[in-house]
Amino acid sequence: MKVYISVDIEGTAAAASWQATELGDKEHGPAARQMTLEAAAACEGALKAGATELYVKDAHDSGRNMDLSLFPKEARIIYDWSLTPDSMIAGLDSSFDALLFVGYHSPAGLPGNPLCHTMNRDNCWVKINGQLASEFTLHALLAASRGVPSVFLSGDEALCLHARSLVPEITTVAVKDCLGRATISRSSAWSLEQIREMAAQSLSRPSLCLPEVPKELVMEIRFKDYFRALRASYYPGVTRLDDCTVSYRARSMDELMAARMFIL
Repeated sequence: MKVYISVDIEGTAAAASWQATELGDKEHGPAARQMTLEAAAACEGALKAGATELYVKDAHDSGRNMDLSLFPKEARIIYDWSLTPDSMIAGLDSSFDALLFVGYHSPAGLPGNPLCHTMNRDNCWVKINGQLASEFTLHALLAASRGVPSVFLSGDEALCLHARSLVPEITTVAVKDCLGRATISRSSAWSLEQIREMAAQSLSRPSLCLPEVPKELVMEIRFKDYFRALRASYYPGVTRLDDCTVSYRARSMDELMAARMFIL
């Protein structure tokens, strides 16, 4: 069984500030360690379930956050960015049996995490076919277009609920919630235990976790700054709906993600 694990940081138990997400900041070290430990726990769960190949993508900011020495020997770690439209799941193709998401966070427009955003901090929200879209949404649909089910997600409570609206049978572990600008996080020990156990369970029924990809996809982006919408409007096929909002109609997830790479 060939498994892909995509790992972000804002949805881990440790991250509570933007400073903690920035490589080189004094708060980054503990958050990056927790990010690594949660990813390693998912690897251990996948191995327990029978995975024979493991690919792990460091999918946060620099793409160089995790400590290689903390992973099981079977894991292959993808550092930095491929600069291709598949972004946070770079290299994932139909040869993979399952996709797991670790440390993911609520999207811009959903108040479930003080670090909520979608791909960057320049937008108020991103929607696909009128529905609020997270980074999980974008990459789960892209994976589904390649026949790969999204079986597991860990992150904040609001994102776990949001993810089940797209993939009802996905296995989730909520390691944190929010209280205003504060976070309420579970302990590292509890988070790692649950991620390890539930990641293993999620791989027992991957076929139930393949969402249907719409035949027509309309992506709308509401930018915080009007000039970003102006810039995006020059991409072929983009329509400017108002001063801050643009729309793009795609015939496939590959086409949509290629446009996203240039306009968002």
